[in-house]
Amino acid sequence: MTPAPRLLVADQVAGSVRVLELPGGRVTGLVEGRHLAEHAGFLALPGGRAAFVDDLAGELVILDPYGPDTGRPLVAATVPVAIPAEHLAADPSGSRLAVTTGAGRNEETWTDLLTAVDLRSPGGPRSVRVRTRRGEPGVTVLGPAPGAGPSGGHLPLVVLRHREPGSLTAYRHADLMAAAPACPPAVPAYETALPDHDGHGDAHDPLTGRLFAAAGSGVHRARREGDTLLVEEPLPWAGPGRGYYLRLDPVRRALWSCVRGGPADPGRWPEWTNDAWFHGLDTGRTGRLALGPGLVFRLAVAQGHVAYARVHPDGDELVLVGAGSGGRPRVLARLPLPPMKGAPRPGGTPWDGVQRRAVAASPGCGLTAVSRGGHGEIHLFDGTGPLTTLTVPTPLDDGGHLALLAPGDGSEGDPVGR
Repeated sequence: MTPAPRLLVADQVAGSVRVLELPGGRVTGLVEGRHLAEHAGFLALPGGRAAFVDDLAGELVILDPYGPDTGRPLVAATVPVAIPAEHLAADPSGSRLAVTTGAGRNEETWTDLLTAVDLRSPGGPRSVRVRTRRGEPGVTVLGPAPGAGPSGGHLPLVVLRHREPGSLTAYRHADLMAAAPACPPAVPAYETALPDHDGHGDAHDPLTGRLFAAAGSGVHRARREGDTLLVEEPLPWAGPGRGYYLRLDPVRRALWSCVRGGPADPGRWPEWTNDAWFHGLDTGRTGRLALGPGLVFRLAVAQGHVAYARVHPDGDELVLVGAGSGGRPRVLARLPLPPMKGAPRPGGTPWDGVQRRAVAASPGCGLTAVSRGGHGEIHLFDGTGPLTTLTVPTPLDDGGHLALLAPGDGSEGDPVGR
């Protein structure tokens, strides 16, 4: 009998991670005293596992959500990492990881530490910390270059996407793991400039070895050749605005983002426009689809659709986008969500001291989960219809953070934390 999907529910403010069996919501695992690094999020790993960074303890935590079903511990491994964690990524094998650092609860970035992790080290999981460049870098971990022989391009390459000035900086993962103690400066294997200084969002396609970096002028692309990167023509946003998030969809072999337009003043966020942006990795087709005004940020990839949560003073909704005839995306459903006490208000920013929503889905099933920040509620949808409301004993302030896993769903095909 195939196990039921699992929903990972993190309350990063209260400090807990729960595993719920879907659709009923039975708690199958609980870890308390863990504060997930919300910006780095959850990272799906092969074998149904998941990783996150505890931003208080300074540890990478490897979860085995199906472990408690058969007597294995929920926490499969931990390893020290530098914090505050900004981004988290793995190579296609799921064994070599990298964690970058950002500002955390500080006005400006202050740390330049990068952590490299090897989960298959002979003595057990091992991590090494090195210095790179202060900022809030994105990260991807590239596996072997397609067609690479034993002489080159066969070891993982950690690539940082920097801002101000923009660059892609590559390090051999093996070199990072061989670094001396006391956080020495790391020496890049390769570096190339990016024309923009406002990068925000990263993706990696393990099948082609390409990496993607979202910036104001478009989605910049590069592919691995040995230990170097060959920069390709960027993908356009296909209209005004720019994407503030980027995600790989292993089901439809596509990239997705949300392109935001409208006034620069964050207090006028209800006037922001939002379009779902898509690019077919195999077809080359690029386009966008209107989602509606307000705040739309992260998205989730399900088996039959891509889910966006939209927040607006006139009412929140979950927008489901699917591929129509000829593979052209279209809006499948707009599902109303109950209001949140403490929701963003016009005139204030939509992210400071307000409640938010987290959204999660699995590429192996049709379920979508979206949180109701401050209420301890998670609304579960099956396809285009509501299914049930799950509750947890903590409020899920700031929206909490969610990840949805199903057996053999291939979610590790997106090897960047979300």
